Amino acid sequence: TIAEQVLGEKLNKVASAKELLRRPKVDYAGLLKLMDIPQTVEDDVAEQVVIQAKYAGYINRQKNEIDKLQRSENTLLPLELDYKNVRGLSNEVREKLEQARPGSLGQAARISGVTPAAVSLLLVHLKRSSMSEAI
Repeated sequence: TIAEQVLGEKLNKVASAKELLRRPKVDYAGLLKLMDIPQTVEDDVAEQVVIQAKYAGYINRQKNEIDKLQRSENTLLPLELDYKNVRGLSNEVREKLEQARPGSLGQAARISGVTPAAVSLLLVHLKRSSMSEAI
């Protein structure tokens, strides 16, 4: 069948065009062939449709991470925080944080070389510290 040619396997259930485009072997031309529809958009538009479909999950995860970091922007960092105890930070980031001594996660995030991942590690460390102090 055409589905097996395009998908490389039998289609066992109904799937939306977006779900089909998420599959590794499916491209825009293959999807149109499967649906028996002529291509009516420019190639660069078709490419954007495929990219958005294939990477939607990754993009949403990144947006959620950004939202989480923005919500924690004003979270205060203790002045006595020992950055050596924050697991996962690179030595470079540790040094920069020790020198700058940011007062909040937002300030830490704006230090050159401090990555969003490092800010997330700081947030996790703060949450763990506050939980262990509560015990």
